[in-house]
Amino acid sequence: MSSPRPSQRGDGPGPNFRLVIFDCDGVLIDSEPIANRVLRDQLQSAGLRLSLEEVMSAFVGSTRDGCIAVAGTMLGRPLPSDFGKRWDKALFTALRAVKPIAGVPELLAGMTVPFCVASNGNPERMALALDYAGLMPWVRGKLFTACEVAHPKPAPDLFLHAARSMGAAPPDCVVVEDTLTGVKAGVAAAMRVFAYAGGAHTDRAAVAALGATVFDDMRALPRLLAAA
Repeated sequence: MSSPRPSQRGDGPGPNFRLVIFDCDGVLIDSEPIANRVLRDQLQSAGLRLSLEEVMSAFVGSTRDGCIAVAGTMLGRPLPSDFGKRWDKALFTALRAVKPIAGVPELLAGMTVPFCVASNGNPERMALALDYAGLMPWVRGKLFTACEVAHPKPAPDLFLHAARSMGAAPPDCVVVEDTLTGVKAGVAAAMRVFAYAGGAHTDRAAVAALGATVFDDMRALPRLLAAA
């Protein structure tokens, strides 16, 4: 798939914001359906049978280690010691098919303020998926993961770390998220939060109740930010 070249031209966030912090999975790349199907299959092989909907409800937004811990609790015993490695291998292979969320390449190409990516995901997996989706030209050198902070989302640590690293104060930052976990982290960081609800996994009512601005199309985000 061909993507627009990185550019500083186009419609982007207005001057009210100094930094936009994007989540990765489900916001920039359409990876949640792929990742959760793989996790469902891997859990089934370990003896934990869940539907895709149950997997998405229980694990979306969590860290890799967090998912393994929760699955062990649900199973009633720890997962096999090699579960993480087998899960990574299957997921890395499946992510070769990942695509960007509709409108994201154009969005990133048109950004007129600094932006970065902050994810609870595994660093290697995140970089690989962004590369497969063709987005790495815009985000290289601007990736932050939960392994860099003491506490993952829903704690505010990751977003505060990303803002500090990018030279922006929390009130001058916008977070773009898709999960309740991420929205909670953005709110806790005292940042303005926009919740992308284009995926079936996003609980629109719950994120709106926390104060997030909910939207369904990434192509609408520049206009929403400029008007905020």
